[in-house]
Amino acid sequence: MKIEKNTAVTIRYRITDAAGKLLEDGKEPTAYLQGGYGNTFPKVEEALEGRDAGYQTTLELQPADAFGERDESLVRTIPKTQFPPGVKVGGYLEGRSDDGHTHQFRVVKIKGPEVLLDGNHPLAGQALRLSLTVLEVRAASAEEIAHGHVHGAHGHHH
Repeated sequence: MKIEKNTAVTIRYRITDAAGKLLEDGKEPTAYLQGGYGNTFPKVEEALEGRDAGYQTTLELQPADAFGERDESLVRTIPKTQFPPGVKVGGYLEGRSDDGHTHQFRVVKIKGPEVLLDGNHPLAGQALRLSLTVLEVRAASAEEIAHGHVHGAHGHHH
């Protein structure tokens, strides 16, 4: 079966930065719903459209095609007195961005009386190299299409 809109695609991927440093080993397969549902990067969907199981490719993605450019307005310093107990460096806090929307902020550093938070994805601003292997392609169920994502093995579980 060819990859097209409303197919469930299971892939294995490996991500490195532009210099070849391994960022994600891709040992665990993942599944997404093809067709603009926002389950993967548009450039990945574009590269895999019309392909079938066994296809392999390597994509070079610029920041705009991956996790976006860094947005320095999403970097915050808050007083440690406002910091909830139990959260450590690497943990996440929910807060509001400048536009008032709820946003996840990663705890980057705790230094003295201040806590540094970053609302950017850890890979924002980086060019990435994705090595992809298509493991399986199947027709998506009506429920998966209605929900906009793959269910079951390697996909979303309710």
